[in-house]
Amino acid sequence: MIDIREPVRLAGSALNRSCHVCAFFHSKEEEYRVLMPFIREGFERGDRAFHVVDPNHRAAHLSRLADEGIDVAEAESTGQLEVRRWQEAYIKDGYFDQFRMIDTIKQALDPAKREPGKVTRLVANMEWALEDLPGVHDIVEYETRLNHVLPEYHDPVICTYDLSRFDASVVMDIMRTHPMVIIGGILQENPFYVPPEEMLKELAERAAA
Repeated sequence: MIDIREPVRLAGSALNRSCHVCAFFHSKEEEYRVLMPFIREGFERGDRAFHVVDPNHRAAHLSRLADEGIDVAEAESTGQLEVRRWQEAYIKDGYFDQFRMIDTIKQALDPAKREPGKVTRLVANMEWALEDLPGVHDIVEYETRLNHVLPEYHDPVICTYDLSRFDASVVMDIMRTHPMVIIGGILQENPFYVPPEEMLKELAERAAA
């Protein structure tokens, strides 16, 4: 992984390197309580924010940012803040294509889009995978393949999951695709993480069976 030039504080830890985190929450209130200090710190430092949200929650999300003293209109106009709906990211044209989305993530993390010495703090709500749309069942493979890409960047990437909505088997698979995990509001190294080549092999074997 690539060193981050200034430590990033996230869920009780200070990060000195890029990371791919799955963050498990039981409610929106818990999610914002844990992640808002990380988001606010980014704005205070001049980092870029790239958020992917449920389209039904976009207005509420922007309102929460404003409540934290963030000038949302200014941040969006300068490009410091980009908030996309699911349909503008994961499920464009009504389906999920993992390779298209990986390209979207790479574009979002493009160093040219942020100031030198800064990072992009990417937070993505993953409940789009519960929609009845083509391709959404590729979510585990997608999360696995991201681990081939993200170490090339400086940036923290956080995928948020509502534990009340995902099956336990899916949660376990998702956990195995992330080197770091937030559980109970605390960031920690993930002992269940499986390297991408091994995980992709296992998924291929499942599909063949």
